[in-house]
Amino acid sequence: MTIIDRRTLITGAAVTAALTPAAALAQGFPLPKGFERFPIWPGKAPGGERVTVKQAEALRRPESGPEDSAISHVVTPTLTILRPARPNGAAMLIIPGGGYVRVAIGHEGYSVARRFAEAGYVCFVLLYRMPGDGWAAGPQAPLQDAQRALRIVRSLAKKEKFDAARIGVMGFSAGGHLAAWLTTRAVESYKPVDAVDREPAKASAAAYIYPVIEMEGPHVHAGSRTQLLGSNPTAEQMRSYSLDQNIADGAPPAFLVHALDDQSVPPENSLAMLAALRAKGVPAECHLFENGGHGFGLTAQAQSAAPWPELFLSFAKRHGL
Repeated sequence: MTIIDRRTLITGAAVTAALTPAAALAQGFPLPKGFERFPIWPGKAPGGERVTVKQAEALRRPESGPEDSAISHVVTPTLTILRPARPNGAAMLIIPGGGYVRVAIGHEGYSVARRFAEAGYVCFVLLYRMPGDGWAAGPQAPLQDAQRALRIVRSLAKKEKFDAARIGVMGFSAGGHLAAWLTTRAVESYKPVDAVDREPAKASAAAYIYPVIEMEGPHVHAGSRTQLLGSNPTAEQMRSYSLDQNIADGAPPAFLVHALDDQSVPPENSLAMLAALRAKGVPAECHLFENGGHGFGLTAQAQSAAPWPELFLSFAKRHGL
């Protein structure tokens, strides 16, 4: 697979013609130094015959800096790679959140990748499609991208000099739902398209950071559920997409983080997932912080310790990641 850097996107006429959406995105918001981006599907993403949305990137908040952007209406799913200066032989697939309506690629992507590249991981940040944008796969469109991305990461192990048996998956908020979906459900969401799809969509460890888990009951994040399942989901749909249900055999060790004062995604989501993992016999660790709210990423808010990256690194080391 060819890695396309910013210079190629901007100056390579042939590549620009073939990858117009990705090129336009890179030109609008240049990638931070050291990052490279490439599409995950050959040609267009599957099932887009009725998709009419236009991909757009904007600041996550009005006061955000230029690297704190969010991307909505994704039509060109991508991976953005950051290589470590001192590799440790492992890789990390990072899945930002955004309520299944956008991807907070700066706050929970670039910044997180920098932190774990410092620890030696080859980091890949996933930009995935939204379930409400008209894709034929509907709610499974994000899962298609996540499974494809994990297979690509595994396929790049030799080239990027990491062990394919040492790949972690880390997701935030709705991205935590997608990360848990990817790592705890034994389902195939799309038909193979090339040799990359011979790779197993398997991780050696997972981290769910203030994750959306439940789609039923009093602790639901209503926005994520509406985007994923529509405004009137059936009881069967809600139970099916609640990830504390039906955890597959062979799910990887999991690390969970939540703030007890999270008013958006209640901490009961992490507690439900912890209980389900324990019942299944999956090694798990959960950290609950008194303060922090929702979406704290790497930023320790007032009166919040939030040293979760160090805690995760200790967990990862114990589990061979």
